[in-house]
Amino acid sequence: MVKPLNLPFDPIARAGDLWEHRWGASPAMLAVTSIMRAQQILLAELDALLKPYDLTFARYEALVLLTFSREGALPLSKIGERLMVHPTSVTNIIDRLERQGYVTRRRNPRDGRGVLAGITDEGREVVERATAALMERDFGLDSYDDERLLEIFDVLRTLRVAAGDFAD
Repeated sequence: MVKPLNLPFDPIARAGDLWEHRWGASPAMLAVTSIMRAQQILLAELDALLKPYDLTFARYEALVLLTFSREGALPLSKIGERLMVHPTSVTNIIDRLERQGYVTRRRNPRDGRGVLAGITDEGREVVERATAALMERDFGLDSYDDERLLEIFDVLRTLRVAAGDFAD
């Protein structure tokens, strides 16, 4: 899915060597550069897997979040909080999903000013099909076994706690 670079060397390791020569060793630079490259690879892979469903990963995540809610609907502010994105991004995501017929908007009966996004039957169907495709490829991480995936989760969890995403 992702076009391989097929370089004869590891460009991040090479950058690490050059970095060390100029500024000193920096395992942190190697790690962050690897994480950023992994994000590029995974986003490209996930977007390719979701393309047949006319979804991006951000829109997919919003639909999944709505399927997890008790009533299939959440305030836009809660969607932004849970997806950890800016309110403008939530509006854009919900706008697109609404145009696709996957969500509807309505006034929040508990808050006269607030808006709820609710998943439609069509939205539920597409999220089920898209999830099956993602699960088949382990969300683009099928080169790792379950033990290694849990290690990655644990390592990155420390960073998320330190950033204040949630209390440990």
